[in-house]
Amino acid sequence: MKLLLLSGLIACAAFVPARFAAADTDTEEVREEVQTRTGVIRGVDRDEHGVLAFKGIPYAEPPVGELRWHAPVPHKAWDGVRDAHLPGSRCLSALEKDPVPGSPRSEDCLTLNIWTNSKKTSDKQPVMVWLHGGGFQFGSGSDPTIDGTKLAEKGVVLVTLNYRLGVLGFMAHPELDAEGASGNYGLQDQIAALRWVKDNIASFGGDPENVTLFGESAGAMSVGILMMSPPAKGLFHKAIGQSGAFWDGKYGPLESFEESRLRGQAYMQKMGAKSISELRSMPADALNNAALWNFDKNPIVTAFSPNVDHFVVPEFPAAVFARGEQMKIPLLAGWQEAEYYPFKAFSLPHANAQEFRDAAQRMFGKERLAEFLKFYPASTDAEANTSADNLTSDFTISEQTWQWLELQSKSGEPVYGYEFTYTSPYVAIASHITDVPFVFGTLTPQHVIGSRVRAAALDYAFSDLLMNYWTNFGKKSDPNGPGLPHWPVYDEKGLIQILGKTTEPKGVAQLERFRFLSSFRVDGVFPMRWRTDVQ
Repeated sequence: MKLLLLSGLIACAAFVPARFAAADTDTEEVREEVQTRTGVIRGVDRDEHGVLAFKGIPYAEPPVGELRWHAPVPHKAWDGVRDAHLPGSRCLSALEKDPVPGSPRSEDCLTLNIWTNSKKTSDKQPVMVWLHGGGFQFGSGSDPTIDGTKLAEKGVVLVTLNYRLGVLGFMAHPELDAEGASGNYGLQDQIAALRWVKDNIASFGGDPENVTLFGESAGAMSVGILMMSPPAKGLFHKAIGQSGAFWDGKYGPLESFEESRLRGQAYMQKMGAKSISELRSMPADALNNAALWNFDKNPIVTAFSPNVDHFVVPEFPAAVFARGEQMKIPLLAGWQEAEYYPFKAFSLPHANAQEFRDAAQRMFGKERLAEFLKFYPASTDAEANTSADNLTSDFTISEQTWQWLELQSKSGEPVYGYEFTYTSPYVAIASHITDVPFVFGTLTPQHVIGSRVRAAALDYAFSDLLMNYWTNFGKKSDPNGPGLPHWPVYDEKGLIQILGKTTEPKGVAQLERFRFLSSFRVDGVFPMRWRTDVQ
């Protein structure tokens, strides 16, 4: 069947010429030159802390020409030693202007990066694979914020990667369906990278049977989606989600099979093409520039992004979790105190209190307006403004992440929840994405909130706390460890860890708000009518 295309192609990677086979022994030294299944790579020499870095490793053939809008194909073997000192090109971005500078962008971008302090392959260190955020429209695995050195120092093998974005990563079309399931090439890239990790990471001192998949924003949404994706089964064993879960919210669930194909057909017409072959002959930049996106528009319904393809995403992810049919694996997940900050354009109209109440009535119904106003009061304009921000936080990120904790806690596997509330001169508001520099120990400038204040000693101490929690979870499915404030399992008590100036367990402060919003889910899914009724 055509839907088996990805799994069949990836399975081909298991056939490797003898001269490229990975080392058979468990006691090989991990050095600057490493034998992978497709050839030898040479990385950056060990630093003063013993960390080796390998960058720009191709995990699939360049998705160009006939491989544009095609399932990722395993990379061909090479002769000689391939340089792995610099990251590969970033994937083309649908954002009108990149917030962070970096390596050049190109359609040829399917590479990954590895950091390890393993001395021998027998170390079998836990592996942590990071999926970057960016609304499935921008971002890369080589952003300085997610340099893996500090996490590798903690005793894990850290992997970051690129995956296709925007129209080149998520366009669906009936003509493409004739070749194989279309619409989620970016997610297929993530799966291909995980397959590469499974096949090769032992040569870097990592344990292919102890892989934690983690990410933030779109990266966390990817983790949640892959937890219910049949082709991803068995490729990772733990999950961490920072601000995201199901790629749903104010506009309902992610795009349906039919909606995504109508979007693809409209795009082809816009480009003046009569076939996929004609689209494949066009310059990548022209295709990408015809489908740009900005933060004024919600990418779930205004951009090319994950959709139901009946293969990688067989149905709405939240519905699978609601039935308990997702992967039964340990989960650590949470949200930021002020998720709304970059997403103010997604808010219900609230120029004044009456406008906010009217918009809420259209969305939730007249019969439930009084209930809504208990949780999101709007007696005054100022109160309505605060409630609009809270609703944006909840709808864009927080409610679905809480829902993830709730549903996964029924799996029998350990689940840990958190709310990130930490602030300082370095990070004046606990906004969406401000947690990432702390998790990686990089403490790079906080671009999203416009801060250029340098991190201080207290910021570095808090970062070390988070890195210990995250790597402990990667090692043993439990964030707790010596000298760390105790983090309880999320169970019927509903306790989450407050990660702030004081780190302690508390109940979910937004619980009643979350329960109100979740009451609109039917079989786990928000109403499709919200596509048009929320304005």
